[in-house]
Order: sequence, then structure tokens, then C-alpha cells
Amino acid sequence: MRTLEFTVPVEYNDRKALHFLRGSAGLSCHLVRQLKTDPEGILRNGAPIRTIDPVKTGDVLTIHLPEDLPTVEPSGDPSVLDLLYEDEDLLVLNKPGDLAVHPTHNHQGDTLANLVAAYFQQQGTPAVFRAVGRLDKGTSGIMLIARNSYVASRLQGTVEKTYYAIVNGHYEGSGTIRTPIYRPYPNKTLRAAGEPDYTVTPEASTPDAACTHWKALRTAGERTLLEIHLETGRTHQIRVHFASLGTPLAGDDMYGAPPLPTLHRQALHCGAVDFVHPVSHQAVHIEENLPEELRLLLDPVETGRYD
Repeated sequence: MRTLEFTVPVEYNDRKALHFLRGSAGLSCHLVRQLKTDPEGILRNGAPIRTIDPVKTGDVLTIHLPEDLPTVEPSGDPSVLDLLYEDEDLLVLNKPGDLAVHPTHNHQGDTLANLVAAYFQQQGTPAVFRAVGRLDKGTSGIMLIARNSYVASRLQGTVEKTYYAIVNGHYEGSGTIRTPIYRPYPNKTLRAAGEPDYTVTPEASTPDAACTHWKALRTAGERTLLEIHLETGRTHQIRVHFASLGTPLAGDDMYGAPPLPTLHRQALHCGAVDFVHPVSHQAVHIEENLPEELRLLLDPVETGRYD
């Protein structure tokens, strides 16, 4: 069982424990409800406390996170996982481009979730898979897996990701794409950029605002290696935005790129993440270089950092 401790600051003196837990401590409403069902779920200076009880400056509130129930079937050999960072709250790994993240009707037992569940089972912990964000099946790179509900909740929307893409086109300098993204067909994952023509696709969704910042790092023939940062996290955002400019990502046949004999996925990689650890409050920066199959698309081939 994971135990966390929080010290009440002066601004929460004489306020309800609930206000502190939901505010400064950052517990979700759902987690607080779970803790209230356990007589030992929330302690103040070692003794049980109700959420309506007032707290004092300097009080130490201890929470015992509830035990998880397995949510994913463990399968596969967890030794193949490329672990980049691990502690009792987080797992950070490098996902291969050909690996799906979550089980679907097309992928049962052969996903990252199954491998992580097998890894947790090997360690004697519940097989619960909590991905902080996600990567498409054809996208490689860094993924964060929270080991408890508190960390999962605290990290949502706070992780800064740096992507690297190889596009079919020549780019220089830097720029921003602000074209909205919508779903033309409700039963397909395909996305489109711009405003839908409802006379052509009457079931198209309402467009969502989308913002992509890019910087050209290197041009190799008819391709450019870009560093990308997202303000929004729409499905297929990077792929759709560059395809809408007539420069789809190399290998991305879903969005109009010609097929490649050496690459059977989009040339997209999450190469760095930055976040503040929810428990230690330390800034964490993790990098992972382009995989070999993407570096081979660049001429001349270079290894190491991209800038």
C-alpha cells in the first residue's frame, strides 16, 4: 500500500481537512471519496480524521492509497520493456513504434498495457495500467505510466512533451499551425484539418481548436526533421496538421504519404518529457533519441542529438 504525507501550510490553518486535501494536497474528488470509506484512510498526526474536521498549521496528514484491482491481463515478456526511469510512483519507458498502447478488438494481449501489467505482476503489485497521455500505435518514444491514482491525476495536463517528426517537405526556421481539427466520419479514427463541408460529410464533428509549434532542425533531401511542441492534444494532431499543408509525415499513408520500403509507420517520435514529480516535487527531464529506422530516413545519417 502506498502511503503519502502532507504538511498543512499556514494558509489552511483552521480550514476543513477536505479543503486542504482537494487544494494544496491535490487529491481528486474520487480519491477523497475512496479514502473516506477506510477508517485508516486519512490520518492527522497519526490519528483518524474526518474530512469535515479543521486542520492546523504544521499538522501532518497521512493518506493510505486504496489497493488497486487488476485492470489489464498480464501477458508477454516484460524484459523487452525499455525502461528509462522508475520509482514507486512512476514508470517511464520508451515505446517502440510498432506497439499498440491499449488493448482493442485488433490487439488482444499484445499491447504495451499487457507488458506493463506483466511487469507489475512480476513485482507483486496489481496489474493496473495508467498511461499519462498516449501515443498512437505508429508513434515511438517516451511514455509515462503512473503507479497509483494520485500521481495519475496530478500529472494529467502537466507533462511537457517534445516530439520529433520527419515530414515530406522542405521547412526552414519555425512556425505555428492553428488550423482546427475535426472527425469527418464518426466510425473512423481519421481526422481532418479545417472546417467541415457538411454537404459532403454530414456526420462530421464540430471542429476543435488545435495549435502546433514547429522548428526545423535539419533538411535531408526532400525531407525535414522538425522539433514539435503542442498547445493542444487532439487525436492525430501533428499528422493531420502537416498533411493539411501538403507535407505529410514520412511513412504516414493514412494521411497521404507515399509508402516506404523501410518504414511501415509514421515518422513521429516523442523524444523528451519534462514534468514536476507529484510526490518529490523535483523537476524531471528525460530524453530518448530517434530510433534507427527514423534516423535512416535522414541523409546523411547522424546519430545522437538532433539539434
